[in-house]
Amino acid sequence: MSAEVTLLGVRHHGPGSARAVAAALERLRPDAVLIEGPPEADPIVGLAAEKEMVPPVALLAHAVDDPAKAAFWPYAEFSPEWVAIRYGLDAGVPVRFIDLPAAYSLADEPEPEPEPGADPEPTEPTGPAEPEQGAPPAERPGDPIGMLAEAAGSDDPERWWEDVIEHRAPGTDALAPFAAVAEAMAALREGGAAGGPAARRDDLREAYMRQQVRAAKRAGHRRIAVVCGAFHVPALATMPTVAHDRAVLAGLPKKVRTDITWVPWTHRRLSQQSGYGAGIVSPGWYHHLFTTTGDPLPLWLTRAAELLRAEDHPVSSAHVIEAVRLARTLAVLRGRPLAGLTETLDAVRAVMCDGSEVALALVRDRLVTGDALGEVPDGAPAVPLQRDLARLQRSLRLKPAVEPRELDLDLRKENDAARSRLLHRLRLLGIDWGVPSRSAVTSTGTFRESWRLCWQPEFAVRIAEAAQWGTTVEDAAAGRAVGAARAAVELAELTALVETCLLAGLADALPAVMRVLADCAALDTDVARLADALPALVRALRYGDVRGTDHGALGEVATGLADRIRIGLPPACTGLDAAGAEAMRGRLDEVHGAIGLLEPAGGLADRWAAALRALARREPVGGPATGVPGLLRGRAVRLLLDDGRLDSEEAGRRLGLVLSPANAPADAAGWIEGFLSGGGALLLHDPRLLGLLDAWLTAVPAEAFTDVLPLLRRTFSALEAGVRNTVGGRVAAGPLGADPVPAAGAGPELDPARADAAVPVVALLLGLPGCPVHPAGPARIPRQAEGRNT
Repeated sequence: MSAEVTLLGVRHHGPGSARAVAAALERLRPDAVLIEGPPEADPIVGLAAEKEMVPPVALLAHAVDDPAKAAFWPYAEFSPEWVAIRYGLDAGVPVRFIDLPAAYSLADEPEPEPEPGADPEPTEPTGPAEPEQGAPPAERPGDPIGMLAEAAGSDDPERWWEDVIEHRAPGTDALAPFAAVAEAMAALREGGAAGGPAARRDDLREAYMRQQVRAAKRAGHRRIAVVCGAFHVPALATMPTVAHDRAVLAGLPKKVRTDITWVPWTHRRLSQQSGYGAGIVSPGWYHHLFTTTGDPLPLWLTRAAELLRAEDHPVSSAHVIEAVRLARTLAVLRGRPLAGLTETLDAVRAVMCDGSEVALALVRDRLVTGDALGEVPDGAPAVPLQRDLARLQRSLRLKPAVEPRELDLDLRKENDAARSRLLHRLRLLGIDWGVPSRSAVTSTGTFRESWRLCWQPEFAVRIAEAAQWGTTVEDAAAGRAVGAARAAVELAELTALVETCLLAGLADALPAVMRVLADCAALDTDVARLADALPALVRALRYGDVRGTDHGALGEVATGLADRIRIGLPPACTGLDAAGAEAMRGRLDEVHGAIGLLEPAGGLADRWAAALRALARREPVGGPATGVPGLLRGRAVRLLLDDGRLDSEEAGRRLGLVLSPANAPADAAGWIEGFLSGGGALLLHDPRLLGLLDAWLTAVPAEAFTDVLPLLRRTFSALEAGVRNTVGGRVAAGPLGADPVPAAGAGPELDPARADAAVPVVALLLGLPGCPVHPAGPARIPRQAEGRNT
């Protein structure tokens, strides 16, 4: 330390370091505060004094030409850098960031993972990093904190650091802790702790920081406080020549254009070791230590008791008192000056949770980590897309929150429809703020949607990336859709994209996407890919009625796809193995359902039925490779039967032919599986079918029965439980193939006169011709039913 410059070496995001910095600044009263951080943030550092700025927040820098290259510098209320920023702004003294500019960091090639504890330069995607916590020193070579703890005889670096720094109240000499830390770090660096792949980066950063300290001196500041990572203090305390530092910085890469702003952050992100986090295992606990005056233990345990009581755990004030005593006793037994997080959680587990790790996990999640979400003022720099999103969030009353919540939307309401469009557009941009989920209210209509909302801080980077597509959410989503359509290689991708465009209300992008889809569909001859693409188009058509979108062109493409599938279906189903037949059966069901939802005009349904008949007739002759597998033939017969295009007598005839001894038992078993996969109730309504099946099954040769049995078990296990029980009862009662004998004591014969009286009411309920409101004309309603008609 010199007479003009005071170096305050800290551990990032440490409440003890933050308190020590606050005490040191109060004593020093500096006329300039220099902080380790990106110099590009100097113009916006004043926003930290706004009342709308609520930590945790982060500085976000990204390359203008490549927004995916980004870096974060997160700050919590207990971060020493944040304390220094607020002190300088409140005192009216200049606050400057002195670390290597982000314009250089983002231009570099990706570096190897920094050594834990070395306070590396934040590169994509990490901000100022913390040492990996909880690992023994042997697993963390070069970790300064681990090496100091080992020298002090402690096997737990985190516990040692908490005892020495975090739980230490500021003493009479506010600068003494920094002098001790500087001395320790100097000894470590002399011993080679600075080695490793991050050494070159540290040399660059420290040379640049020394230049900024010299610049502050030249500017006339006489009392300069420098807040930086403790590991850098020895390098800043001894100033080499200016020429030396210039030579070190000569190898910097070419700068890239960067933008920087403040973005909200969360405690949960601070707790993550990878990604955008800072590697703090207990941000909620650290926040409590920093903001609580006096003994923090009773208040924290009281909050734990409140949390557990809210979740119906029986916790009383006596539990709190006993937990405080136990935590303090454990600290004495373990030789610690104060009860740390380990002792506190041990007490919560034993006293409040009755040893349950499940209840303790709730305390860890809500109090040790926490879900605090910061806020930034509206005046913070932002790309136009971010401002448009913020405007939409306010107008639609959708406030971002880190706590997951369910949102049910009724698309018949204008505000809910606008919310749906926004969420779909954001998903198209890769911003999954909302994820579709199953509605809590059972509904079979297309007017209801259910979403699960959860805002994540890294969405700020994705918003910056999406800004290349447009300045508003709608324009950006439309541009992204057109770009994705041109880059798509699979037809299914395009149909899914068309569906998304309709859901998102992107009328301007839909024609361009449809042109690409039509061209791709015209060139694609694979029936499987065409079948995968059709259902998404038909689902999109269904949404047109509720959302009021024009889907005429979409209907033409869907009809064309259906016809091409119809033409190529029988050849595509020929010679398939078991796995291929099973996959094709799923596609067959999907296409059949989709065609049923298309407009009936043009005879498409009749043409599709003809294709199913052709499929059902393609029996193998001379081997499986010469025909359609029984699974698909049976499924085609069942679909025709369900649509009323095949009567039960013809279905029985086809079943009898398949079950004849001339056919292979395995092929027959597959036919049965396909025929019954739509439900087995028809076996109860048509005893003849059940009789045919029973007669075939009893005649299967013993040598083939073992191969057929797994198929039959799979087939019948998929039937409804009631159907299986009834079929079993009828087989046991026998004989099969005849109409069941009425049970004794059954009711009298049907009275036609009484039955005719109920026909008009039933017709009215079902909307059939003959009811009073049906276009076919009025029907007579019996007098006794008039009062009940609704």
